[in-house]
Amino acid sequence: ALNGASVQTTLLLLTYAAGAATSLAVVLLIGGKVFELMKRSLGAGEWARRVLGVLVLGAVLAIALGLDTGVLTRISLASTRGIEQKLIDAARPAPVAPPVRTPGDPLPVEGTFPSLAGATGWLNSTPLSVESLRGKVVLVDFWTYSCINCLRALPYVRGWHGKYIDHGLLIIGVHSPEFAFEKNPANVARAVKALGVDYPVALDNDYAIWRGFHNQYWPAHYFIDAQGRIRHHHFGEGNYRQSEDVIRQLLTDAGQKNLPGGYVNDVRRGIEAAPSSDPTRSPETYVGYARAMNFVGGRIARDDARNYHAPKALGTNQWSLDGRWTVRDEYAELDHAGGRIVYRFRGRDLHLVLGPASDGMPIRFRVSIGGKPPGADHGMDTDAEGNGTIDSQRLYQLVRQANGTGERLFEITFLDPGVRAYAFTFG
Repeated sequence: ALNGASVQTTLLLLTYAAGAATSLAVVLLIGGKVFELMKRSLGAGEWARRVLGVLVLGAVLAIALGLDTGVLTRISLASTRGIEQKLIDAARPAPVAPPVRTPGDPLPVEGTFPSLAGATGWLNSTPLSVESLRGKVVLVDFWTYSCINCLRALPYVRGWHGKYIDHGLLIIGVHSPEFAFEKNPANVARAVKALGVDYPVALDNDYAIWRGFHNQYWPAHYFIDAQGRIRHHHFGEGNYRQSEDVIRQLLTDAGQKNLPGGYVNDVRRGIEAAPSSDPTRSPETYVGYARAMNFVGGRIARDDARNYHAPKALGTNQWSLDGRWTVRDEYAELDHAGGRIVYRFRGRDLHLVLGPASDGMPIRFRVSIGGKPPGADHGMDTDAEGNGTIDSQRLYQLVRQANGTGERLFEITFLDPGVRAYAFTFG
């Protein structure tokens, strides 16, 4: 969907349609043969219809009780996850990280600077074009303001901007939204100001620049020389010194002299601090039904209000809703005050992307860890008693464990209705 209409996406769509049609044809063929076999073995079609009727009624009852989701999900994941991943890896191999390099190593030419004309707006700058940037070294940073990985990389991007702006470096932040609320220019403008971003930001609501770079990641950094050629890239967090070496090399190649020495320091604090080194920390978890995983507590009713009841016990990385919620594709919205979300997680930090309802009224909440106030383990957006307020659509840090990253039971209770919960991330 992000790549738009092309030969590749058309072939993908046709392949999907062919697979679905083939599956249905096989089911129809086998089903017809089984039915004929049953008729011959039972001697009458009436018994076959009775058996099939009982099975249909049983299936209806299972769906009504929500028994189908847990069982079928476990069966599906157990039987197909490995096969699906192998097919994905074969069709689109995982990105290969650029080789570790030392300063001065020659940089390959990876492509040319794609057009910026698809931007839907600009912040901190008049519209820029590739032609107008010829002669400058450019760092293009793909980000979105509710992405924890982007926020943790941001101090380095800001640091490079401040350090090299007078030496020929231009940084362009390309804001490609993940959630619908991140398409609102006013929301992005507030985030840019709050985060101290004062270099140009292109609003890429239609993913035109994203497609031009064939990008797939947040954050993603593309390093472009003074001749408009992509010479290096880096996806995700880390490798900051190597990235700064690339910046210095491209500036030197462009004729810049007397560059400031040293490296931008790791002075990250609060929500921007580096994640823990715990490899078992919980994965990013979406609340909307389009990408929800590890949900327990019955069937998710799509786009309909429903009363949810969180189970008494949760396994690691399982979560549940409690109270009356309406679950949309991107988020779950609370219909009545007092609703909860519970999650058994691992990690030092727990973040949750939250926002108020369309009326924008602030929403009070309270969090607990293991059934108690967080105390010293509270996050930036909560106090020691677990209290906090949702006043805008953004990522909220709710837990930062003072000691370790052990498994804990997290619970957030909303004292007012209307909250929209999007996704958990961990550090």
